[in-house]
Amino acid sequence: MGQDQTKQQIEKGLHLYQSNQTEKALQVWMRVLEKSADPAGRFRVLGCLITAHAEMGRYKDMLKGTTVSLQLNGQVSLSMGNAFLGLSIFQKALECFEKALRYAHNNDDKMLECRVCCSLGNFYAQIKDYEKALFFPCKAAELVNDYGKGWSLKYRAMSQYHMAVAYRKLGRLADAMDCCEESMKIALQHGDRPLQALCLLCFADIHRSRKDMQTAFPRYDSSMSIMTEIGNRLGLIQVLLGVTKCWMIQKELDKALESIEKAQELAEGLGNKLGLLKLHCLCEMIYRTKGQQQELRDHVVKFHECVEEMELYCGMCGESIGEKNNQLQALPCSHFFHLKCLQTNGTRGCPNCRRLSVKPGYV
Repeated sequence: MGQDQTKQQIEKGLHLYQSNQTEKALQVWMRVLEKSADPAGRFRVLGCLITAHAEMGRYKDMLKGTTVSLQLNGQVSLSMGNAFLGLSIFQKALECFEKALRYAHNNDDKMLECRVCCSLGNFYAQIKDYEKALFFPCKAAELVNDYGKGWSLKYRAMSQYHMAVAYRKLGRLADAMDCCEESMKIALQHGDRPLQALCLLCFADIHRSRKDMQTAFPRYDSSMSIMTEIGNRLGLIQVLLGVTKCWMIQKELDKALESIEKAQELAEGLGNKLGLLKLHCLCEMIYRTKGQQQELRDHVVKFHECVEEMELYCGMCGESIGEKNNQLQALPCSHFFHLKCLQTNGTRGCPNCRRLSVKPGYV
């Protein structure tokens, strides 16, 4: 397959992808990767495949795509970081995001910096440092305002979405709603189904935080419908977690367990360890309420196994990370600790890997 035919096939795949025919688009792009002799075209199609797999929550496939690419630039580092984050491999995710951010700064690539900041917002939201979860998408929004005159509006929409998530977790629900509404408006204008699904999920979470289940449930249903349509399994796990919490608030514990069972099957298939940890935590709360001691003990054990496997604990104080909002700080090795522990104890080296360090990490 020559250069012209490669270009035509890539465009054909993009047309299918934009028409929400993702599986057909993936088939077209895989054929290009197998048959094309054009290096530039192969690299471009790898970018398309990585992006599509990311939106579908296929993180293992994303990593396969990034390892095929020999040009380890900022975009590839960012994609690898997002893949590792989807698989709950936090240290490697942070390491990749740091490489991508360094590349963006060294090459004055403001667009890439904006995207990395959105991913870092997602990273810190997951491990519950909500100040950083808000700081990075705010930085992305600043980059859009200062440099994004000719950029796609999707960059603004994504920064607003991640700000909405952080605001909700901080309890600033009016600010969360404003940001999410702006993001949703752009997503609707551009027919961006993946972002629409995320915004609907965020709207549902906001209403759940307000204890307005009557409004939350339909938005979870709408988000689930789009997530199912586009094949975003990680998104489906997040929706089911939200639905579970709604049932728990309404004290419908058996219905909550039904949602947990569905989410657990998805999380195990996807390899999303953080999702499994959250599910074990919810099961622990349910079985404690029900007084079922054996089931309670089983999920307590599984919860701590997940914490150990993901290294989600501070190497200084030994307490788990991600249970509550805490300020965190990364070292150059990308291991992260409670900021208060580093400030109180200080360190010449990382307590986890013993790598020498005299300053905090870049991100």
